Amino acid sequence: MDETNRPYQLWRHRLGTLIHSDELIYEEADEGFYLNLTTTRSQAYILLSAESKITSEVRFLDARTPTGEFQLIHGRQPGLEYSVAHHPGMAADFGGDRFYIVTNDNAINFKLMTAPISKPSKDQWTEIIPHRDDIMLSAVDLFADHLVIYEREQGLPTIRIQKLSTGEVTKLAFPEPTYAVSSGFMPEFHSNILRFIYSDLLNPTCVFDYNMDSHERVLKKQQPVLGGYDPSRYSSQRLMAPAADGTAIPISLVYPKGTVLDGSNPLHLVGYGSYGYSYPASFSSTRLSRLERGVVCAIAHVRGGGELGRPWYEQGKFLHKANTFTDFVACAEFLIDQGWTQPSKLAISGGSAGGLLIGAVINLRPALFQVAIAQVPFVDVVTTILDPSLPLSVMEWDEWGNPNEPDFYHYMKSYSPYDNVQPQAYPHLLVTAGLNDPRVAYWEPAKWVAKLRSHKTDGHRLLLKTNMEAGHGGASGRYQRLREAAFEDAFMLDCLGLNCGGSDRRGLDDSSNDEHQPQDGAET
Repeated sequence: MDETNRPYQLWRHRLGTLIHSDELIYEEADEGFYLNLTTTRSQAYILLSAESKITSEVRFLDARTPTGEFQLIHGRQPGLEYSVAHHPGMAADFGGDRFYIVTNDNAINFKLMTAPISKPSKDQWTEIIPHRDDIMLSAVDLFADHLVIYEREQGLPTIRIQKLSTGEVTKLAFPEPTYAVSSGFMPEFHSNILRFIYSDLLNPTCVFDYNMDSHERVLKKQQPVLGGYDPSRYSSQRLMAPAADGTAIPISLVYPKGTVLDGSNPLHLVGYGSYGYSYPASFSSTRLSRLERGVVCAIAHVRGGGELGRPWYEQGKFLHKANTFTDFVACAEFLIDQGWTQPSKLAISGGSAGGLLIGAVINLRPALFQVAIAQVPFVDVVTTILDPSLPLSVMEWDEWGNPNEPDFYHYMKSYSPYDNVQPQAYPHLLVTAGLNDPRVAYWEPAKWVAKLRSHKTDGHRLLLKTNMEAGHGGASGRYQRLREAAFEDAFMLDCLGLNCGGSDRRGLDDSSNDEHQPQDGAET
């Protein structure tokens, strides 16, 4: 790591020798790039990746000769991303020893290419899965006789499996209208078992083993939920809210069965919308305490995330970042118009870049929300990214823009929450920070709160809670994290006028709580 916590050097150490004899293999001088070291599942090659937010470069080394030199696959080209997997080949007619390459080369939603190990440069790449405007190719996994393809289609994650020896393709089906699915730990190359992790808004995290030959799906583990949780008492659905420009924004909802759409329901709306991250519609045990009190829980899948492919991300970054905020407002207005809630019963929250979202929307439409929670919020955007000595600042230029350029500076300043605090009434607001946070320094939320206190015209609560031990990910340990979640829930429920005594069926096993995943955990 360098002084900004960026992985920038790769060293080779021979077991049994002194550290001072280690050899520096590679050093990344560009502050916008960081290094990553992996092996292929085949265990045949070691991969060294240099990556920025929008550009990647991969080198490979034969694992049988670890003292050899890394060879470059394709040199960095601004805006070109690619990742590499390996297959040794099944027979001569299969194509032999090859790399499989997922890339956005002239393919905004990515495509799959293949290249011979002996000549892996881009001019030798051959197309396997073409680019599609309506489907995002997220990643692939290679096994001896199977190619597993992870995609996003119509805003939902999908898994397709191609049997390499026959060409047969199978697509996995999932039961709920909105859900989250990801690959599990699968180190074995010569295996026909795909392990994947599934969750939805009603059902806790499940680990499945799927036989890619027999198509048998076996549940290996389901996260237990304490307190007599019964998923049949709740429903989930997926709605589409019209944005200001007519774009349809997905909303994932979970709510108690029998909820009447008369505007009387308290509703908790969360969002993120940055880095191309898709907010997972997954189960959260701590969400149950809200559901038990009749709170409708919703996720706004706004632009800037990756839910509907790479264009969805591109439409919410750089000089289009305002779409993230107006999309969130549009989702809130749609839920109100459809009778799910009303402004006096609407709570919102988000963390890190999601905290920026919360800060921006309460500047834009403060009367639309009753209570807001901003966890480790990235609210002093311009000042932070202008300081290259802070961790991540230079790398963040590929996400938000370089504020040293006038167009980006003025645009970023137009939405930066700290720079747009106005003398107006704001919702009840809880702001959290961490003294040891390397991503969002504690002084960002602190100075934002100070400015809000000097400008706001209301008598609503404004609390700043700083954890004097934790960093960006919040407190360590299950019970400390539960206390943090309980504090935030208590603040929210009290500001919504709900009884904090409530039911005792709260599902207190927090290990299945994915609600704060996009912002790397709540921070208080």
